[in-house]
Amino acid sequence: MGKKKSGKVLLVAALLAWVFVVRFLTACSVEKEDLQKVRDLEFTVVGETDLPEELKNVIGEKKMAPFKLTYTDDQNLYIVVGYGEQETGGCSISVKELYLTENAIVADTELLGPESAEQAGTEKSYPYIVVKTEHLEEPVIFQ
Repeated sequence: MGKKKSGKVLLVAALLAWVFVVRFLTACSVEKEDLQKVRDLEFTVVGETDLPEELKNVIGEKKMAPFKLTYTDDQNLYIVVGYGEQETGGCSISVKELYLTENAIVADTELLGPESAEQAGTEKSYPYIVVKTEHLEEPVIFQ
């Protein structure tokens, strides 16, 4: 009976060792997101008439709900943030920050309501902003 028990203990110990090796010594690791600013990015807010046709179509399909997307062409990166359906018009969007880190682009925008009741109107709106910047390969982190 003692041999059976020690065999089970040995098996459990071997399984625990295997779990340890797989969990801690493999290439999987938790990488700390470093959002330390390397430099600010220059950008232009792009109006609807100056958007690439394909991007216009994607925005048209998504504008009913909040969305975030990027689009690239040969020379530019377009960062788009939509705030979905709003009860009134007169909303505006500000770009609080757009900067490059070591391994990402950080985009932070804010929806601003109408300044006065007269500007609000009565019809629903679908505010979004398109920011054009230099073509970079880093992923975009939306804040």
